[in-house]
Amino acid sequence: MMTLFIGAQYFALACFALTMLFAMIRMLKGPTAQDRVLALDVLYLSVALTLLVLGIRFGHDVYFEVALLIVFVGFVSTIATAKFLMRGEVIE
Repeated sequence: MMTLFIGAQYFALACFALTMLFAMIRMLKGPTAQDRVLALDVLYLSVALTLLVLGIRFGHDVYFEVALLIVFVGFVSTIATAKFLMRGEVIE
């Protein structure tokens, strides 16, 4: 049973790595700024999920805290970027 769980962790890590690769390609090649922002969202969420899987794998709490910080910073940056793309300024 443990080998199945470890195999599922490795499969999830491989899927997240593939997702990060595709997000990086979209971020570099994206035709519009909105595509790049969406790719950045996918990238930081994939990094946070990778950290969560690694936290489960190694049993350390630090991975969960770092993932939470990445999600908070990513959310705030997404809101700021969306506001900038809509209005041209972040602070009114």
